Amino acid sequence: MDKAVNDGATGATGATGATGVNGVNGATGANRVGQSRGIWSGSWVAERLGVELLGDDTLTDLLGLALRRNPKRAHLLVSNVLGKHVPQSPSVVYGSGFALGRRVRELLGAAGARSAVVVGYAETATGLGHAVADGLGQAPYLHSTRRPVPGVARAGGFEESHSHATSHLLLPEDPNLLSGDGPLVLVDDEFSTGNTILNTIRALHERYPRDRYVVVALVDMRSTADQNRLTDFATEIATRIDLVTAARGTVRLPDGVLEKGQALVAAHEWGAVGVAGVGQASAGVSEVGHAAAGVTEPEPSASVVGEPDPADAVVVGGDSAGAVVAGAGSAGAVMTATDSAGAVVPGGDSAGAVVAGAGSAGAVVTAAESAGAGAGAGADVAGAEQGGPVVAERGWVTRVDLRWPVGVPDGGRHGFTAAHRRRLETALPAMGARLAEALPPGARRVLVLGCEELMYAPLRLARELEHLVSPADIRFSTTTRSPVLAVDDPGYAIRTRLVFPAHDNPADGPGKRYAYNVAGGTFDAVVAVVDSTADTPALHAPDGLLAQLAQHTPHILLAVVPSYVPAASPAPERPAMLPEPLRGPAFSSYAPEEVGWLLQDLSDVTLEAPTEEREEAIQSGGAHYAESLPVEYQPSEQYQALFHAALETSAARIAHAVGVVTETVLAELPHSRLRSSGGTRIPRPVLVSLARAGTPVGVLMRRWAQHRHGLDLPHYAVSIVRGRGIDANALRWLADRHDPRDVVFVDGWTGKGAITRELAAALREFEEAEGVTGFDPEIAVLADPGSCVRTYGTREDFLIPSACLNSTVSGLISRTVLRADLVGPHDFHGAKFYRELAGADVSTAFLDAISARFDEVTDAVDTATKELLSADRTPTWEGWAAVERISEEYGIHDVNLVKPGVGETTRVLLRRVPWKILARAGAGPDLDHVRLLAEQRGVPVEEVGELPYTCVGLIHPKYTRGATGADGKAVAV
Repeated sequence: MDKAVNDGATGATGATGATGVNGVNGATGANRVGQSRGIWSGSWVAERLGVELLGDDTLTDLLGLALRRNPKRAHLLVSNVLGKHVPQSPSVVYGSGFALGRRVRELLGAAGARSAVVVGYAETATGLGHAVADGLGQAPYLHSTRRPVPGVARAGGFEESHSHATSHLLLPEDPNLLSGDGPLVLVDDEFSTGNTILNTIRALHERYPRDRYVVVALVDMRSTADQNRLTDFATEIATRIDLVTAARGTVRLPDGVLEKGQALVAAHEWGAVGVAGVGQASAGVSEVGHAAAGVTEPEPSASVVGEPDPADAVVVGGDSAGAVVAGAGSAGAVMTATDSAGAVVPGGDSAGAVVAGAGSAGAVVTAAESAGAGAGAGADVAGAEQGGPVVAERGWVTRVDLRWPVGVPDGGRHGFTAAHRRRLETALPAMGARLAEALPPGARRVLVLGCEELMYAPLRLARELEHLVSPADIRFSTTTRSPVLAVDDPGYAIRTRLVFPAHDNPADGPGKRYAYNVAGGTFDAVVAVVDSTADTPALHAPDGLLAQLAQHTPHILLAVVPSYVPAASPAPERPAMLPEPLRGPAFSSYAPEEVGWLLQDLSDVTLEAPTEEREEAIQSGGAHYAESLPVEYQPSEQYQALFHAALETSAARIAHAVGVVTETVLAELPHSRLRSSGGTRIPRPVLVSLARAGTPVGVLMRRWAQHRHGLDLPHYAVSIVRGRGIDANALRWLADRHDPRDVVFVDGWTGKGAITRELAAALREFEEAEGVTGFDPEIAVLADPGSCVRTYGTREDFLIPSACLNSTVSGLISRTVLRADLVGPHDFHGAKFYRELAGADVSTAFLDAISARFDEVTDAVDTATKELLSADRTPTWEGWAAVERISEEYGIHDVNLVKPGVGETTRVLLRRVPWKILARAGAGPDLDHVRLLAEQRGVPVEEVGELPYTCVGLIHPKYTRGATGADGKAVAV
């Protein structure tokens, strides 16, 4: 059988050229790096789906094809030279980026190259971008990141609409890195639609305008329409945008490709015969993961390489005298096939292995060569020579001390300067020599495996090894968070995958990570390179990355690069005084004591745009959703009657949830600022609702506390914007007038938890920048169907009537606005007061109808609160997982376009261009208004048997004006 990995031949590609807006098509030939024994790694998909790559002759050298695990999108382009999914020669990977950098230097000239700054995209292009910066010569380098870092203020951020994870942060140590007027060079692995580039340039141009941008990618696969869109965008912002790419082309998709892709994915996810062992399923799915813990991917018939039966140990490396056997003995143990005493021997033969205590799970071993010991001496020498370059850790892992130079960053997360580059170049030979010394004698095939965003450091170390241990075959790849279907066939780009838990405590919560084409790669050793942030217990756990690697290689070296932590930047200058909150009736139809709005009044500014125009601008990268407002929906008489009927039906249910969440807040607030007449300390929280969906809930919580306990709680409304964070000036105002520890953030409901995560990240950034501590990122919500918070009134997904309407149930206030020409650095975010809609306003009626039911639910609230306070309320984030699955299954590939829950679905129908509605089979009256709105807009409602929410709204994933008919109704595709 062909080895189950596509890695191609060695050699530098040198395939560079400039194309696009102001470029020239200069692609040159590349070596056949995408071939495995003459078979193109895209042929399997191409033959079955009829997909064609059209364009430069080098495309099939640079790209293979794979399938994402969903029934709606037929293909995925997989780079052969990026060093992400496909193990490749480090010289090829580094040479590809370096040559592109040389091309950029020629394009810009000496002066332009000296003033340029290079920015790479996380996670796939962090190493490519750094190599491009090296090719320019002296250019500083910065890459985006999804890892917030304490002490570093955000210099910008943007969304990547088609990525598995979308939000990018820019965290330079030098706050002036991006403020120069020289060219900004943006580097990504693939230029498919141009949306990410447009989002980036628009976001950065608002803060750091400049005259020239250069976009660099390995391949440019845009359509003619997308090319024209970039040209128009450059004209719009009056700047020049150049393109430099290695190859150009397009993907031709035949009719019916989606249906064929759906059938193909289904056949290989559910139709393969499960066999323990690499490559034994022929063209079946090769799935490797969570084996030591007994957990596998939810693919019952996939070929699982993981946890064989303990009685049937599987030999995965070494020879008969020193083979490493996975699945034998205790979890995490690695043992030989021949040692009857059960000793752990990860070496190649009995003369070159160090043997540790017999039968012990996770016994400590190391390569005998570095310790100078022979067979049988392991119990005495394990962990010996602590001062040397190799230190034995546990089990099959050998830790190598690189002696990374102090003060040199591990990559470009916070910037990498010319001075850093010089110091690293000086230190690389010695670090490479330490790795070479630690490799097992006679190793012929070695993989250096980086970790997600950490690509450049392991790439450079791999390149040093390639020079030092010739003629050994050195390969380089990195782990990733992106899920791809694996099919064990030489004509398919992703033949195997390892699955393991994230091990760097990611800000977006726990999740799976993947390493592709490693299992079956016949590697004599794997050098795992992580930064110190990722060197956690999860890395070393029985189901962790190291345990998964141990089943497929006899030797693992672990090299840890210190995570670079910049010095904290000084707090920015701020105004001496911020304005007082706006209150009704001058701003909003709420009584003045009900809520104070920490906003500025933009009522006189025209901000509304037709829904179709807004959707096109948002999805094309031309605008952020918070820069404009949708036209306020004016409900029909039928819809208004439905709202009032729903309010009558659900008022007691909502009152119960209001009481439970308020009592939970009052019971758990760990401090107090009031004393009752009897002297007992009672809590006095400061309610801060997230405008505007959270504001009616904040008012109701305030009313409950007053009705039940006589507490007059302060209540403010503030703005938070996805991708932009919370209003920092509002936080400053609150911190000046209240103890931040008293603040309780309030929202209406959770969907997938995006705002929950946004708030947590924004508060961390605020504390680091301002030095103000005490704000708790926990949000109290009326309903938590996504299981994203621990303070809630219910976790049921039901109709909250305030979601049925817009401003007319929210004090006549618009959603919040954040636009640079309207909101200055010392201003609150803005909103409008729609005074002209007073005749249709039901804001107070909504509040009064629910407040009137407080007395009848009091006893039930007390019982429910008592039960809730003693229950395990830890968020499971099951809503986020469901959204990711739906995004993939329906071919959307952007979680921001999936809106789960009744409330979020209603918003889609009222404000966005909906594609379709998914409704849980058997959902009753809670969806009457959804069905009515969907009918009015011509949107199909699809019943789904197993759905964690009552319904889910899908925004049109490829919206243009043509996606709606002349009547404004959505077109179902």
